[in-house]
Amino acid sequence: MIRKDKEITDRSEIEAIIEKSSVCRLGLADEEYPYIVPLCFGYDGDSLYFHSAKEGKKLDLIRKNNRVCFEFDTGYEIKTGEKACDWGMKYKSVIGFGEASFVEAPESKRRALDIIMRQYSGIGPFEYSDAKLKITAVIKVDIRGMTGKCSK
Repeated sequence: MIRKDKEITDRSEIEAIIEKSSVCRLGLADEEYPYIVPLCFGYDGDSLYFHSAKEGKKLDLIRKNNRVCFEFDTGYEIKTGEKACDWGMKYKSVIGFGEASFVEAPESKRRALDIIMRQYSGIGPFEYSDAKLKITAVIKVDIRGMTGKCSK
């Protein structure tokens, strides 16, 4: 990171940003252009979890190349100024990378879906029918590294 004065290295601060975020943007490698998709997510300290239909572009791209990046942001606010170059943005963000895989076992899928639900509801566990589990893809990203940034 070029601006070390904006870097967040404390893991608890990074996790607070993730906890406050509503969306995770997942970056995937396509042949010609990168592909970024905003997703609902769950976080357990070591991994991110996402749910999806069983078919689609993001799943195809993960099957081709499971190395991904991700981004969270929160606390954004426009900073105004007298001159154009005095304007800016306040925010906190997290950027990281990892490897994606598919969760297949029904009990592992239930656990992953509970992690996602807990991100938004704060409660759980929930019940998931076998029929719903069969039509739901669950993606797990093992986090290999992440950094935080704060612009005030």
